[in-house]
Amino acid sequence: MADTILKVQDIHCGYDSVPVIHGLSLEVAQGELVAIVGANGAGKTTTMRTISGLMNPFSGSIHFEGKDISRMKAHETIRLGISYVPEGRRLFSKLTIQENLELGAFTINDRNAIDKSLKQVFELFPKLYDRRSQVAETMSGGEQQMVAIARGLMSAPRLLLLDELSLGLMPSLVEKVMETVVSINRSGVTILLVEQMVQEALEVADRGYVIQTGKIVQHGTAKELLDSKEVRKAYMGL
Repeated sequence: MADTILKVQDIHCGYDSVPVIHGLSLEVAQGELVAIVGANGAGKTTTMRTISGLMNPFSGSIHFEGKDISRMKAHETIRLGISYVPEGRRLFSKLTIQENLELGAFTINDRNAIDKSLKQVFELFPKLYDRRSQVAETMSGGEQQMVAIARGLMSAPRLLLLDELSLGLMPSLVEKVMETVVSINRSGVTILLVEQMVQEALEVADRGYVIQTGKIVQHGTAKELLDSKEVRKAYMGL
């Protein structure tokens, strides 16, 4: 197995001292595409917010490339190489696509490096290049999701956290978004994907973790989870 890039050990976290995550542990290896799947309200987004530094765990530890990031803030984890694409896209609706993308590179002071990142994301999303002067709010939901992912790539992350990409998208667009995720992973970016569309996420992932009421209840290769009777019954209606 490749070197571990992310190691989450026994974290407890929540909001206003109210626990949501209860002793959660997981690992992501360099180059992997790992999915955290589960029902709405299971604690998936809280886990991602904690890894990214938007909130800190009450206890437990988070290590990225061997460095303890448990108490770091989000702007510090971005500089280390972690990028978080939040649930609900969160674009600057009145700004153009290119302006939104450049805001994703706020940690980079070198204009040449920003231009290089822009070139790379435009190669991945040619449609965004064609529409780079278009205001974000005038785009469809699927197009806005592509902008959000592209913005997350602008800081040249080594670990990309993707939170509920399918939210509000038609099934045909979900498939397209998942294909894009695979393409990004194949380009060398390690990905941790959170998703309530369990089958779609596991079909593209290498491994997966099933989260339920703030705890990991099952984990394994994506194939093992797709073949699991418990997962099929609970999340796929099979």
